[in-house]
Amino acid sequence: MLRLSILFVIALAMPIGAQRMTPRTVTAQEINGVYKDGRNDFRVLALGHNKLKVQFNGEWMTRGGYPNLGEAMGEATIQGNVATFIPGDTTKCKITMEFFTNKMVVQQQGTDAECGFGHNVMASGTYRRVKAGRPKWIPIPQ
Repeated sequence: MLRLSILFVIALAMPIGAQRMTPRTVTAQEINGVYKDGRNDFRVLALGHNKLKVQFNGEWMTRGGYPNLGEAMGEATIQGNVATFIPGDTTKCKITMEFFTNKMVVQQQGTDAECGFGHNVMASGTYRRVKAGRPKWIPIPQ
């Protein structure tokens, strides 16, 4: 019992980064759907074999009231609850999506231009799932 108590105290004293945390695996039912953050949305569908179909639709309003748009569609890979999406044929853009219960936290690495988005359109944010299940895809102009 004393040995178990000592190990428990040592584990509590370790910095958070030093503790080995296994990412929680999410199911298709937990992540499929439409996620919104302001004017931006993600549509996500689990394909199996650690793959997701992802569509991003972003919008940034100019002072004149005209929108700058950014769209991307493709496949992401997922490990545990973290997916990585590289839009289209970009090489300097990476979008990381971390799934939680009915929300997704997104981090974009790369500028709007490097991701193929309109001026000031960014994917980063905390998205709330507004519709569960298979999403409807929005046609992206070529």
